[in-house]
Amino acid sequence: EIDAAQAVRYKVFVEEMKAQVGPEADRRKRDVDSWDAICDHLLVLDTSIEGDAEDQIVGTYRLLRQDVAERSGGFYSSSEFAIDALLARHPTKRFMELGRSCVLPDYRTKRTVELLWQGNWAYALKYGMDAMFGCGSFPGVVPAEHALALSFLHHNIRARDDWAVSARPELHRTMDLMPAEAINAKKALAALPPLIKGYMRLGAMVGDGALVDP
Repeated sequence: EIDAAQAVRYKVFVEEMKAQVGPEADRRKRDVDSWDAICDHLLVLDTSIEGDAEDQIVGTYRLLRQDVAERSGGFYSSSEFAIDALLARHPTKRFMELGRSCVLPDYRTKRTVELLWQGNWAYALKYGMDAMFGCGSFPGVVPAEHALALSFLHHNIRARDDWAVSARPELHRTMDLMPAEAINAKKALAALPPLIKGYMRLGAMVGDGALVDP
């Protein structure tokens, strides 16, 4: 099932979104990294597709609990964001990381996303998780192309005080690309990737700064 989920991720991230992967991953047509072995993989199946469960996967999320991360080399997000201070400020809370979210194009409906989130929520309840975090992406590698959306997030839903978190200093790129008074909120919302818009609906906050992943 994990192998099949990696194949779905390859279709979305590499074939559709043009992400770069290594030659072995390209040959196998799989999106793979070292965290796959320690994470749990949430799957949405379309059982009307003929074949085994592996043939029916249409959406996936990757989940990593704090206790597992601490035993196994840390969170994926810590390679991009300075999350250690955030975790240290909340020693009584149990965190889980969400990542590698993707859905095949024909299934990008409210229903599929709701199923993924029902799964996330059920998982969080099962394991007694208190807070969720993860990295969300914009397409491309030029922050200025997303000046409106990034500035809207920076001015309106930035995490503060005990929940503040920043991109790692050596990777940090400012999201404050437009003054608050120049932002048309309606246009900014329309310019946000669907996943980030979904996180906003759930009450998510964003960190200080973005980073470019070539």
